[in-house]
Amino acid sequence: MQTSDPNKSHRPGASAGSFDYIVVGAGSAGCVLAYRLVQAGRSVLLLEAGPADNSRFVHMPATFVRVIGTERTWLYETSPQAAAAGRVMHVPQGRTLGGGSSVNAMVYTRGTPADYDDWAQAGCAGWAWSDVLPAFRKAEDNQRLAGPLHGNEGPLRVSDACHRHPLSLAFVKAAQQIGLPYNDDFNGRRQEGVGFYQSTTFEGRRGSTAATYLAAVRSSPLLKVLTGVLVQQVLIEQGNAVGVSYQAADGSQGHALARCEVLLSAGALASPKLLMLSGIGPADHLQSLGLPVRAHAAEVGANFQDHLEVSVYGRCREPISLLGQDKGLSALRHGLEYECFKSGLLTSTVVESGGFFDTSGSGRPDVQFHVLPVLVGDVHREPLPGHGVSLNPCFLRPQSRGRVRLRDAQAATPIDFDGGYLQAQEDVDTLVRGLKLARRILRAPALQQVLSGELLPGPQADLPDTALEEHVRQFAKTVYHPAGTCRLGGDEASVVDLQLRVRGVGRLRVADASVMPRLISANTNAPTIMIAERCAEFVLAGQS
Repeated sequence: MQTSDPNKSHRPGASAGSFDYIVVGAGSAGCVLAYRLVQAGRSVLLLEAGPADNSRFVHMPATFVRVIGTERTWLYETSPQAAAAGRVMHVPQGRTLGGGSSVNAMVYTRGTPADYDDWAQAGCAGWAWSDVLPAFRKAEDNQRLAGPLHGNEGPLRVSDACHRHPLSLAFVKAAQQIGLPYNDDFNGRRQEGVGFYQSTTFEGRRGSTAATYLAAVRSSPLLKVLTGVLVQQVLIEQGNAVGVSYQAADGSQGHALARCEVLLSAGALASPKLLMLSGIGPADHLQSLGLPVRAHAAEVGANFQDHLEVSVYGRCREPISLLGQDKGLSALRHGLEYECFKSGLLTSTVVESGGFFDTSGSGRPDVQFHVLPVLVGDVHREPLPGHGVSLNPCFLRPQSRGRVRLRDAQAATPIDFDGGYLQAQEDVDTLVRGLKLARRILRAPALQQVLSGELLPGPQADLPDTALEEHVRQFAKTVYHPAGTCRLGGDEASVVDLQLRVRGVGRLRVADASVMPRLISANTNAPTIMIAERCAEFVLAGQS
């Protein structure tokens, strides 16, 4: 659908030059794209809205919580969520070199073969497990595991935890005590079980895509990186993407041109926003805001999905949690140990242990646990006081769907964001089953030795389902895994085709979690890197 002048777009401000490729967003996917294209001899402009990743709190694994809420994260807010007790939900996202991989808990999980086979069966030919596994292996440099399921020569460093907190160990033992199997590799032949997560860390440091992929080509004359740059729209001429316009950190306007393609990797909340600002999206919505319609794409911003978790809190008998370890003499001791030896508490990923469990009897895990050796809150919700542990069951395959829209035609205006959280009763029921399992684990001997009791949902052993459901609706929070808003598919209604090309506009692709047709059953960083690896392969194979 074309309701606008197809001729030249306005090119505002000074030019940053012309490049073979422009990559918008220097996050988990964008750094991968830049690396692969530069390695292949192509010139690349990499644009990032946030600052450089030059904070010590980014690179010390245990201090990532200090980055959330700073200039290095976006803090997206939903409209009030009726099914979540009317709460405004908050979804922080990375806003620095490395994006989410610079601010996340570094958990390395891929999902299951069934996740990707489901994609293929739903119309995403070429995205089955057998198709994506080579890209996972190509990316990975695993420090312990090898064989047909793991890579050892990729840029992405994957390692075992350098630090294991006593509460993390107690959880792993307690889960086994109630009959759950131990799993030494959640990315192995089976996902189910309890254990310790491998992480994207190396030598006691965070191994973000900025610290691995991007660092390897940062000095190349083929690469130009601009930070503090807010991209305002993709420039489209005669139906093809030819560049981008942006606002620099000093407020000046600029543009850059792409001789080959523009690649969007701004994330599941920003990529659909940028498409709509560029005139690619639901025609009626764009027209209502006075935006020219370059291509009618009804599903841009639709199909939003996210993982939610809810906490079971236990009180420690002794002050052994992470509370207070970042203050006074404790902080000094940990800091010196880290600076001198790259060891100790600051090498912890905090989310050291967890697991995947089948609570429905379907034969496939439907709940994942993230365990933190501290009482945690949420954005604008203070944690409970004192020392404790948080067992966080999370549903893996949400049924609820939300959507992203524009409020106006300005790039700086926050999105109109309805997460659709907990609208599907099945999502609530899955979290209730997860709560029941977490409460059983909390009462197993290994945790009872270090805990004096349960704080929330409550000390009673047999809480009714109604009370657990109320706890879910009142306290469920994001696991920071937004996805689905630029759906991949073989059908004409999908936003991007099977090679990640935006339908209706040439020389434009999207490569980030927004293209996932359905959220995978695990953390999303490794799958996002896989998507970027495949996108680079498509680009370099000349499939444009």
